[in-house]
Amino acid sequence: MDPGKLITIEGIDGAGKSTLAVGLAETLAERGIAAQLLREPGGVRTAERIRELVTDPELQIGARAEALLYAAARAQLVEEALRPLLNDGTWVLLDRFVDSSLAYQGGGRRLGIDAVRDINEFAIQGLRPDRTLLLVIDPGDGRARSQARGGPADRLENEQRDFFDRTADAYRTLAERDPERIRRIDAAQPAADVLRSAIDAISDLI
Repeated sequence: MDPGKLITIEGIDGAGKSTLAVGLAETLAERGIAAQLLREPGGVRTAERIRELVTDPELQIGARAEALLYAAARAQLVEEALRPLLNDGTWVLLDRFVDSSLAYQGGGRRLGIDAVRDINEFAIQGLRPDRTLLLVIDPGDGRARSQARGGPADRLENEQRDFFDRTADAYRTLAERDPERIRRIDAAQPAADVLRSAIDAISDLI
């Protein structure tokens, strides 16, 4: 049995990651490829509990503690869900993975990309995405989309514009360093065009 493929979807808040993940899953199913949708932090019970902590707007969490909590949730997801699914030949569409921590905590929190990468190397035990789809959108436009969804903002969504500017800059740096894996997609396009671009970006894996 061929191992499954890990496709990660990245971008700042409001870029349309969840919408793309659903569209990709439906398109792959039409082509006879079963794909499991998972999210980070979360996807398994322990990681979902950690998600409740890191998103709670009433909690004060330091930058280093935040980075370690995300890495802990990721370690559990890798061990409990990702590796078993991939070993069974299942494709996984993952809403966020290590690149999110490198961008948000490494860039946004100013901890440094390399420092955050180190703690995540321990968490993921060498697991690498086969392809990463980076949805690129202006931070202001992304924030407007998030606010338009309604509902209370979580702890990170409450951050100021400069935090998201630094995060977007970090994503740009990551894409420049690894252009073969990370494919940039204009998230300002209509959703159907974003999906077509995403399919093109993974066509060599299908």
